[in-house]
Amino acid sequence: MDIWVFLVFLLTCGPSAATGAMFSPGAWYESLAKPSWTPPNWLFPVAWTTLYICIALAGERVARQAGVNPAVGMALALFALQMGLNILWTPVFFGLRRLRGGMVVLAMLWLAVAATLVAFWRVDWVAGALFVPYLTWVSIAGALNWSVMTLNPDAAKNPDAARV
Repeated sequence: MDIWVFLVFLLTCGPSAATGAMFSPGAWYESLAKPSWTPPNWLFPVAWTTLYICIALAGERVARQAGVNPAVGMALALFALQMGLNILWTPVFFGLRRLRGGMVVLAMLWLAVAATLVAFWRVDWVAGALFVPYLTWVSIAGALNWSVMTLNPDAAKNPDAARV
């Protein structure tokens, strides 16, 4: 493992983590109806910390194959795309309180993470496997976003009316 390359990939997760700190759920989110299977609040930072480490390890493993495997370029482009969408979801959902917009971003994020997983797997199967928990978590987040959106139709239609 190249620790410096790993640290670069870990730092690419920083903006996503920062949006989580900048746009915390707060009273607005607490006031929304949520499904009974909603994960407890303490789980989110634990899950994301673990996921960011896995994401960075996967990126480092793929980057090490640059110059050896021609699929690395596309894999890293997909990595950049999914990180951008990851960064975007929190400000859309929590910052703008756009439940539908969050669902659109999450659907695109799910596709980008799935494509990155496949692309990484083709370069290095361990890197692809390191993306499986991430795709699982994004799937849960998508189901949660959908459930919150459908359980709160007024907030989904008019986000400004739901401001707390």
